[in-house]
Amino acid sequence: MEAACSPFKIILGSSSIARRKILAEMGYEFTIMTADIDEKSIRKDKPEELVMALAEAKANAITSKVQQINSQEKDSEPIILIAADTVVVYGDAVREKPSSKEEAREFLKGYSGGHAATVGSVLVLNLKTGSRKGEWDRVEIFFHEIPDEIIEKMVEEGIVLNVAGGLIIEHPLILPYVKQVVGTTDSVMGLPKALTEKLIKEVL
Repeated sequence: MEAACSPFKIILGSSSIARRKILAEMGYEFTIMTADIDEKSIRKDKPEELVMALAEAKANAITSKVQQINSQEKDSEPIILIAADTVVVYGDAVREKPSSKEEAREFLKGYSGGHAATVGSVLVLNLKTGSRKGEWDRVEIFFHEIPDEIIEKMVEEGIVLNVAGGLIIEHPLILPYVKQVVGTTDSVMGLPKALTEKLIKEVL
């Protein structure tokens, strides 16, 4: 389906560069809106519940913004809002974005020769009909030993501070040390394509 003649508008409720890239790869044109919510105030015991609750909170915050903007326009085409959240699970711990370079370094050292998982949610809303569908997805990642100098380069570059668990498996420095991914890389990056496509179809 050509993005230009898509019969609906898409809003991506995320500032994530990786999510933008994935949605563009899927052939969609979209606008970006971000939710101003305090993510730390939302806590759940299970990572699956946490990512779903965070995606809900983001979606609700953006929905009210969109309604304020659109109250003047009576748009005929549906607006599809996509919200998502990802955390890293390491042992029993749920990891969000590292709070410092030290924490990022500690996270990466833990993955070396070990294993982590990502749990990500996707929530899709049809703002015209009110229909909403959401699911979560889990991916297991196994690592070879990661040399200390690679970890240092990643920490100094600083990009690891912007992602859950400091985990960027598609980064050229880390990629050679990824032993196995059970699931899809796009899910680890924050937006599983197949699941997103399925949910868009369901809300339409």
